[in-house]
Parts: sequence; C-alpha cells; structure tokens
Amino acid sequence: MTSGVRIAIVGIGNCASSLLQGIEYYRHKEIEDAIGLMHWTIADCKPCDIEVVAAFDIDKRKVGKDVAEAIFEPPNCTKRFCPDVPRAGTIVRMGRVLDSFAEHMNNYDERYRFLLSDQKEATKEDIVMTLKESGAEILVNYLPVGSERAVRFYADCALEAHVAFINCMPVFIASDPEWARRFAARGIPIIGDDIKSQFGATIVHRVLTDLFEKRGVKLERTYQLNTGGNTDFLNMLDGSRLASKKVSKTEAVQSQLSRRLEDENIHIGPSDWVPWQKDNKVCFIRAEARIFGDVPISLELRLSVEDSPNSAGVVIDAIRCCKLALERGEGGILYGPSAYFMKHPPQQFTDDEAYQMVELFINGGENIKYEMPDHRSWAGKQAVT
Repeated sequence: MTSGVRIAIVGIGNCASSLLQGIEYYRHKEIEDAIGLMHWTIADCKPCDIEVVAAFDIDKRKVGKDVAEAIFEPPNCTKRFCPDVPRAGTIVRMGRVLDSFAEHMNNYDERYRFLLSDQKEATKEDIVMTLKESGAEILVNYLPVGSERAVRFYADCALEAHVAFINCMPVFIASDPEWARRFAARGIPIIGDDIKSQFGATIVHRVLTDLFEKRGVKLERTYQLNTGGNTDFLNMLDGSRLASKKVSKTEAVQSQLSRRLEDENIHIGPSDWVPWQKDNKVCFIRAEARIFGDVPISLELRLSVEDSPNSAGVVIDAIRCCKLALERGEGGILYGPSAYFMKHPPQQFTDDEAYQMVELFINGGENIKYEMPDHRSWAGKQAVT
C-alpha cells in the first residue's frame, strides 16, 4: 500500500468519536506498545494512515464544525482516551434525515436527544458530489439502529460515487442479495452488516456457543440482555426500530449451532437504557445446557465494557481490508472480512474459520465465496466460481 486511506463517515456519534480518537492515539505508538489492535499494519497501512475527508450528520451541535471538534459534542458520551485530536480540516455537512432518528427521543432533554440542524437537507446529488470532490475511497456507515431508509440512501450514494461501503449497522445491505449484486456489478467492495465488537456481547456469546458444540454440550436455552446509557440504547427504546437488530444478534449466535434453538428458547437483544451508564455497556448472558449423562449445567456471565471503543479497532481493520480490495481491483462482498468483522454477514462461519479467511485475504488470498456443506468445518470447502 503506497498511500493512506481516505474515508467518509455518516453519523458522527460515539463510534465515530472512538474511531477518530484511535487514529490519533496510535499515531504516537510503536508496535511494541500498541495495545488493543488485531493488526498493527495491513499492507503497510497503520491506523494513523486513515484520513477522514468527508463527514455527515443532522445534529445542529455537529453540523458546520470540524469533525475533530464535532466528535466531542453532546449527546456523545464515550470515553475521551485521546482528548487532543487535532483539527482535521473536514467540516461536518448536513446529511439526509429520513428515518435516521427516533421520534420518541424528542421527549428527552438536550443531554440525550438529537437537536435537528436547521440547515437544508442534503440531496443525493449533494452527497455524491461531496464524496467525489473529497476523494473519499470508503464510506463508513454509523447511522443509528432502525435507520432503514437512510442506510439504503447512503448505500445508493456510495454506488453512485463509486466508493467502497462499510455497513456498521444492522440494516441488511451486504447480506441482501440484490444490494450485493449491485455492488458486485459496479466492482465496488462492501463489508457488512452490523459491526461485531472486539470483545463484546455477541463475540463472547458466539464463542461460548461454539465451545458447547465442540465439547458435546447440548445447549437448551439461552439469553443475552444488555443495558447502556448512550443514545444507541435510548434510540432502541422504540421497539419498532429493533427488528433487524434482533435478527442480526440472534442469527450471530444461532449460526454457531448444528441445530437451531426454537425461538422461545433464545432471547438476544437490548434490554434497557440506563442514563448514568453513558457509553458503558453491561451484558448478561445465561445458558442452560446438558452434559454427559444428560446432567444439567448452567452458565452465567456479566461483561462490562466501553461500547464505542470496543468496535473502533474492528472498523480500523475493516477500512484497511477495503483499501486492499480497492488496490487489487476486487469488488462486491468481501466474505472473509464480513464474516469476521460483522454480526450478520452474507455467510456465517465460526470465528476461528472467519479469522483464517481474513488472514488469507490480508496475505494475498483470493476473495472467494465458500460453499458450506458442513458449517462446522471451514477446511476443505470448495470455491464457488
């Protein structure tokens, strides 16, 4: 890789804040003391080689400000682990509203809700022009859960502007065959859908479920409950915005089982908004199962983690994998990165399998789709031409 990576971001919330802080934080680190990264470099590209050249939001506290300033504006509340982020020279532009915020959030005070900018909404032509003029290579989608129309609007803008798309939210783009076909037809890389945190509720639940399978433990029922105090959890108090999120998180766990659990025996999803938690997420997992001799066993786990930094390192790898694909002239779904970085990829694998696929991709392996005659074993799968 001979140059940096130029990205655009839609949604300058907590996740964008952690991403930009991380880019600056690791600028002052060397490989021997760089904690928290899955890859220090991907094709010679370090985290600090990522540059934000365009940004979109709809909140009046962010629109019109340098993106490095906007990431610390309320209602953002994530941990400031790198408070001195220099001005980027990139001004946050007014985006398109559509369904990108929940109406019920108007009932809360200014510390928590969106304050809609009075600037004129951007048209598709405005967004596409900005992406082209900025030289953006990749558009990172950080819109709130439930923004079905808005996510599709920006995915369409990415296609029109011919920039790669990383869909960090549970609106199904990469895992929708029609959208996948459109990106493949234009030769544009896409990674999606719904970012999987570095060490979060979904990855832990998946690994435990896979471990049960490998150790011959019969999982009978399980739940995952999550609480948090950021605007993501506040947004999700509107149950009508949760449909795709619950599908994404549930399928991420179901995919690790050789036999699916009945719907009544699995519950995975957000539980409640607790304002004082801010960006801290607390996860409760319970699993009831049977071991040798049909003897019952149960497991309970509590995980507490700062939510937004927990996804930023994964997004940094997704960005650099997208850049690799662009340099190689590869378009369409990036199957390995999607399987490893996302909760709801076009094809599910165990995380061990997906890890191998990502490493092969990074080290020059072909981006190919794999048949899954036995989803328990990645080795020996045949490529589909």
